[in-house]
Amino acid sequence: MITLIKSATIIDSSSPFHHQKKDILIQDGSIKKIDTNIPSKKEYTIVERENLHISCGWFDTSISLGEPGYEERETIKNGLQVAAKSGFTAVAVNANSNPIIDTKSAVEFLIHKAHGFATNLHPIAALTQGSKGINMAELYDMQQSGAIAFGDYKKPITHDNLMKVALLYAQNFDGLVLSFPKNKSIAGEGIAHEGVNSTKLGLKGIPALAEELQIVRDLFLLEYTGGKLHIPTISSAKSVGLIKEAKKNGLQVSCSVAAHHLTLTDNELHEFDSNYKTNPPLRTNADCKALQKGVRTGVIDIITSDHNPIDIEHKKVEFSEAKDGTIGLESLFGAVNSVLDLEDFIESITSKPRAVFGLDPITIAEGEIANISLFNPEKKYTFTKEHALSTSKNSAFFNKKMNGKAYGIFSNKQLILNS
Repeated sequence: MITLIKSATIIDSSSPFHHQKKDILIQDGSIKKIDTNIPSKKEYTIVERENLHISCGWFDTSISLGEPGYEERETIKNGLQVAAKSGFTAVAVNANSNPIIDTKSAVEFLIHKAHGFATNLHPIAALTQGSKGINMAELYDMQQSGAIAFGDYKKPITHDNLMKVALLYAQNFDGLVLSFPKNKSIAGEGIAHEGVNSTKLGLKGIPALAEELQIVRDLFLLEYTGGKLHIPTISSAKSVGLIKEAKKNGLQVSCSVAAHHLTLTDNELHEFDSNYKTNPPLRTNADCKALQKGVRTGVIDIITSDHNPIDIEHKKVEFSEAKDGTIGLESLFGAVNSVLDLEDFIESITSKPRAVFGLDPITIAEGEIANISLFNPEKKYTFTKEHALSTSKNSAFFNKKMNGKAYGIFSNKQLILNS
């Protein structure tokens, strides 16, 4: 197949064509030619879209798929198709399936099921057996089978020595350890950010302190052990400051922020809509602004959707009983592009996450493998249920105004576009 992408503005700071509008000819999965005007031929598949922009393929470092065990929430097949149409050429899949992804064979199952799709699937294996936080899983074996990192999704490691040993052990094979930032004894039974809104609404609060204490502990352990630590989905202003200081002190720490924490606050909770029940909880406008600044200044490395499909039986119930989580692949670009500059977004979803998770760098240049996301950064629309391609429809972004829309991807010799 020969594909010709016409009049696309290239956003890739590592490319010689950065900020230039070019035609891109792709043959056998590689970029054969980039020029101002490449004549089309009848055997070419022509891609033309309004205000077409392209960048290196987007990589979402935290998505959950139900399969195995929770296929009613999302299958691997549908999840990868959603990711492709949402602009993602790669996703890192969390271990929160049933059974938990905590063995070599479970990692290989995920990779086998994802073979042949346009979007690449990279497993994040569990750090502990069954994600129970007691015994460390066989990290090295799972890495040899294709796991790119190790973490118990949304479950903090409460055992200090276990985290210390994990950070020490993973250094033997340059492994990346994830630690979810939540002190369980401080968080207690809380379900919303502790503050004015939780008090008004009568919801048990989770103070930002619960997140910050865990980060302080992990940073002290990292300073002692060395190694590489990734802190997923931070949500408070003080967390940004703690990680900034740790980086200044030379620690190998990285972090991510979810799109909903960059753009939404706990003011959304007044309707008691369980789609806004997330972990960590939505916090204040001041936290939002600090997180946005953290991305702009490079303290926060990665933006993620933290896509977590939850079936209606576990979501459309009383707020206090609902499971945490929101889908986010379909809305990530439009939501984040409304509050950040385009290039800050692109860096945080392409080159930076690939570096943190140890994937090879990519660029848009002649002779390179075509790994490309296609999008319109100025498309304004309101996100509705019709835009939700996931099996589960638990989005915190329904009826929110968006600025920017993904057209699709070219990856693994496949062109996937929205209709």
